[in-house]
Amino acid sequence: MVAMSGLASALESYRGRDRLIRTLGYCCQLVGGVLVEQCPARSEVGTRLLALSSQLSHCRTVLRLFDDVAMFVYTKQYGLGAEEEAIFVRCVTVLGNLADQLYYPCEHVAWAADAKILHVESAPWWALSTALWGLSLLLGIARSLWMVLKLRQRLRSPPAALTSRLPQGKRRAVEAQIRSEALTLLSNVADLANAVHWLPPGILWAGRFPPWLVGLLGTISSLLSTYQAVGAGGQAYAAP
Repeated sequence: MVAMSGLASALESYRGRDRLIRTLGYCCQLVGGVLVEQCPARSEVGTRLLALSSQLSHCRTVLRLFDDVAMFVYTKQYGLGAEEEAIFVRCVTVLGNLADQLYYPCEHVAWAADAKILHVESAPWWALSTALWGLSLLLGIARSLWMVLKLRQRLRSPPAALTSRLPQGKRRAVEAQIRSEALTLLSNVADLANAVHWLPPGILWAGRFPPWLVGLLGTISSLLSTYQAVGAGGQAYAAP
């Protein structure tokens, strides 16, 4: 009953539903891809799962039509990151917010072109939106790496410098922050691998992943993000 109550509570929020749809979609792609490639007798089931995954992805695309305002408010609140002590963190975060803000209208145009609402070619807009997502992920990876290195340096302060040693409570807080940044790093790396796969052919490994690998990477990213969101009270921002 407690689990059902928690699930119902999560599904009441937009972010909670989005995380569930994302996780379910990638899981369907993972299982469907494996069945199609490895189990010929179950290939029909695999094909249906891949179709379901595609529809769930399309559902999230439509729901993101309403994300621009929320992203703009978040970007405006962060501004130039005046509260950040580190200039590097401030710069990569501002650039990441800009990439995220531009991502949405590009994806909207691509969706509208596919839906025959706009008479433009959709492929360039899909490529641009994917490139912006990849850029945001790269900046997020750089930020997480920098944060992990700096936080580990704080934990390794020279034992002789007693005045600079962290109290036990603060040490635990720093260790928890390191774990959080490491999970964010792994999630972003998994998403970045998929983002490159969806770029136009000829760019690195674009178009070379089988469906099950895309599903595996997306499932890993989704589960890590969900775990972090639960620990943070559900406030984590959903990935595309």
